[in-house]
Amino acid sequence: MSTVLFAEAYAGFYEELSPNFSKTEYGLFFDDYSRFEDPFQKVEGLEAIEHIFVDMYEKLHEPRFVVDEVICSKEVAYLKWQFIYAMNPKEETQTFTGVSRVTFSTLGKVLTHTDYWDAAQHVYEKIPILGSIIRLIKRKLHA
Repeated sequence: MSTVLFAEAYAGFYEELSPNFSKTEYGLFFDDYSRFEDPFQKVEGLEAIEHIFVDMYEKLHEPRFVVDEVICSKEVAYLKWQFIYAMNPKEETQTFTGVSRVTFSTLGKVLTHTDYWDAAQHVYEKIPILGSIIRLIKRKLHA
């Protein structure tokens, strides 16, 4: 199979993610050699990656991904996505955009998945004191 087919299937996996997914579903794309990295963590292996998603569903209200674009070269895929979530059922839904760089093995398993998104804007600015400091710094830089 080609990187394009792997990437399209992987994008579908992300859009269908569910708190009910089992190790079997995660095992379709990840194995003990898969590596996952985002602004907060860097892990390796099926169990560690599965834990990231289980944790996401425990901490956020109805999180989901919408994949807007899939672009492939011979060995690399880039997925542009929107992450939609609420901190809890009473709060407003929030959305932010990110990009994932993904490489696949010849069997279609993820070798590397690296997420790129602005943690300062989407997380740190929402922490009361830290957010005020970050917004002040941004204003100074844009002045």
